[in-house]
Amino acid sequence: MSNLASESRNEAKDRLSALRGILLDGKLSTQEELREELVRQKFDVTQSTVSRDLRRIGAIKTSDAEGRTMYRLAEESASPPVSAQMANSLRDLVLSIDENGFMVVINTTPGSASLVARHLDSRREGNILGTIAGDDTIFVAPAKGVKTSKLIEAIEDAFFI
Repeated sequence: MSNLASESRNEAKDRLSALRGILLDGKLSTQEELREELVRQKFDVTQSTVSRDLRRIGAIKTSDAEGRTMYRLAEESASPPVSAQMANSLRDLVLSIDENGFMVVINTTPGSASLVARHLDSRREGNILGTIAGDDTIFVAPAKGVKTSKLIEAIEDAFFI
């Protein structure tokens, strides 16, 4: 293996570590702000590199209390169970819940769908087969034999609505 390949791999590892640290700090919100901070830390990156790196480390887009889009590490959302206070905060992100007899659709504030879906996934309890989250919409598939009306009740319970 050449020194160039080794240096490149080490640089990428260092850059990913720095990006994780920036996300944990939680002060920057856009990919451009993240890129600028990485450049300030002496990493030569483009916005597309930041975008790829965010995917590589499993970062998700969420909204903070002021509605600003933020990137967070997925494990930050997955680690501890959600407290009542956090569920109340998440409830504020849910705009509507509707169903068509086969699937439940949840509309959220922009950038919040993945965070809300993660909360639902962590509380499946047999009612939810799975979720698919976009930017502001979540499709929730009920488990076999679960009526969508009962699933909506379970979802509302998950957010103390």
